[in-house]
Amino acid sequence: MRTTITLTPEAESLIRRLMHERDLSFKEAVNTAIVRGVAPRTEVIDTPVHHLGEARLPLERALTLAGELEDEALLSKQGLGK
Repeated sequence: MRTTITLTPEAESLIRRLMHERDLSFKEAVNTAIVRGVAPRTEVIDTPVHHLGEARLPLERALTLAGELEDEALLSKQGLGK
């Protein structure tokens, strides 16, 4: 498909840099940039895992504890007139 587009100076600079780095034509650089920017990502991101030690509180009570802390915060705000 043949079309005309107007690039911002920043976009043109990025396309020119891509052309230079990968030895691409203008057309190839624009197509590559569009596909890489719009296509869904399929790469797997590897996230490092760190051992944080044992839990300090029983995890089975986590939701109860969170609720109690939230209740305390709300009561504190009411006491301050907020």
